[in-house]
Amino acid sequence: MKILIVGTGFSGAVVAHELATKLDKTVQIHLMDERSHIAGNCYTEREESTEITVHKYGPHIFHTSDLETWNYVNSFTKFVPFVNRVKAVYDGNVYSLPVNLHTINQLFGKSFGPAEAKEFLESISEKNIPEPKTFEEQALKFLGEKLYKAFFYGYTKKQWGCEPNELPASILKRLPVRFNYDDNYYNDTYQGIPIDGYTEIIKKMLDHSNITVQLNKKFIAGEDDHDFDHVFYTGPIDEYFKCKFGRLGYRTVTFERFEGEGDFQGNAVLNYCNMDVPWTRIHEHKHFTPWETHSKTVWFKEYSKETSEGDIPYYPKRLDTDMDLLSRYTTECKALANVTFLGRLATYRYMDMHHIIQEAREIVGSYINSVKS
Repeated sequence: MKILIVGTGFSGAVVAHELATKLDKTVQIHLMDERSHIAGNCYTEREESTEITVHKYGPHIFHTSDLETWNYVNSFTKFVPFVNRVKAVYDGNVYSLPVNLHTINQLFGKSFGPAEAKEFLESISEKNIPEPKTFEEQALKFLGEKLYKAFFYGYTKKQWGCEPNELPASILKRLPVRFNYDDNYYNDTYQGIPIDGYTEIIKKMLDHSNITVQLNKKFIAGEDDHDFDHVFYTGPIDEYFKCKFGRLGYRTVTFERFEGEGDFQGNAVLNYCNMDVPWTRIHEHKHFTPWETHSKTVWFKEYSKETSEGDIPYYPKRLDTDMDLLSRYTTECKALANVTFLGRLATYRYMDMHHIIQEAREIVGSYINSVKS
């Protein structure tokens, strides 16, 4: 049996590892990736000039409340506990995110307790929105105008390249409000960063005699899949079909690198919420490995823009026009018996790393059962 996997990020690597270790030795697994390296957007490397491990495509903090998934990733390398404490810069002041009791008190110049803050937020929130349909309505209903304008309006407009009232309400549901001083960005039980970086995890997943990897090779459906019994595809769904219905909307990000001595900003991530600041955030990568000591530092200004041909797609926009296109592509997918679409790009969904790993393992489990039956 010959299997082709398109993409060497977590989706592709997990599928390859699970197939190689759970099927007999007759299975041959070939991975193809258009980039010059494995690991996709999770790629990390230790710089020669600073000796700091850098997340080349932006910060990745692993977080999950599923113990099985946490044990799974830890079986490849040790994950060091890490709490992501994001700060926000607005009108020259630095605030704590997610919005919590400290954020509320600082912005409004108050000293509320939890019950007082909750009551205050209810008093300033928009009452005439029974069921929020857009990002903006969601924010105004639960936060009120001042918090929304301070921490969400400008940042969101820069991040997504459109007015927040054009985005679905579901985007904001991922951003909690807390009526205590907890500034942990995530709610999940298990949170950490791999001690050797994410690339090492992917290397170990792909270290098997039945697995071969081909880099710098862009997959073309109908040309590169003839000799395979099944294809697991993790690339953009529209590109698989040569964008015959049109391109789906994605946002991509670019980075401006800086290097210096000491400590630049004192924290891993600072969001910049004002519209007159062109970047969305700055990440300083030595703070992602607090167990290491470095005299030098490296930081990146991150900019968001619309994805054009040749760019790396990051975030699916999922506007109404996109969802109409997606429906047409999904219908095409269902007609392909020997191709499985999985991962963020191939299913046009926002997915965290733990979701990607869970999905890949479930899909492989179902595939193996179908092969053995």
